[in-house]
Amino acid sequence: MIRVLLVDDQALVRTGFRVILDAQPDIEVIGEAGDGRTGSELAVQLAPDVVCMDVQMPEVDGLEATRRIIAGSEPPAVLVLTTFDRDDYLFQALDAGASGFLLKTASPEQLVDAVRVLARGDALLAPAVTRRVIARYGSADGASDDEGARGDADPRLGDLTEREAEVYRLLADGLSNAEIAAELYVGEATVKTHVSSILLKLGVRDRVQAVVRAYRTGFISAH
Repeated sequence: MIRVLLVDDQALVRTGFRVILDAQPDIEVIGEAGDGRTGSELAVQLAPDVVCMDVQMPEVDGLEATRRIIAGSEPPAVLVLTTFDRDDYLFQALDAGASGFLLKTASPEQLVDAVRVLARGDALLAPAVTRRVIARYGSADGASDDEGARGDADPRLGDLTEREAEVYRLLADGLSNAEIAAELYVGEATVKTHVSSILLKLGVRDRVQAVVRAYRTGFISAH
């Protein structure tokens, strides 16, 4: 059973999400919060698998709440949901440690799929989002100082095998495991093993953070 915590200052929105998610046989909403401070506290108390997080909330907003949650030990995956399709929210959410980003205009099916994707340890990185990440972090002026500017070598990259580096480049281009497998003429299970090893060696949680790291460090350049 996937345990979900809802954090949104609008009670009607939380109720709608609860109805959608609780209707699934493998998902259970275990708690709700109307602000980021309470949400980050409940994330520690309830230990959910996934937190559905609004951005604009009173007291503590969703971005700061995400930072607090991710800073904990064994944090849950955070799915940021917002009504605003703005790049600043997207990149602030990624920098805060979110594993997925979804607009509230998404369909109920997309919400359910997103929760399941994050619960199994993957990340919700649609091709359109990947292109925006590449455009942002693939240029020198888009790099962030908090994790090394583009071109700053990450010594952990040297721990990757030749095959892992090859997989990493394709992953950073936004390819799925199936597409990487087809590109390299290997099985999808083999690719999944390589991706898991890459994430472990780089010390990142998921594919989203791996893509950001690839462009920030200059491991791969924007096309």
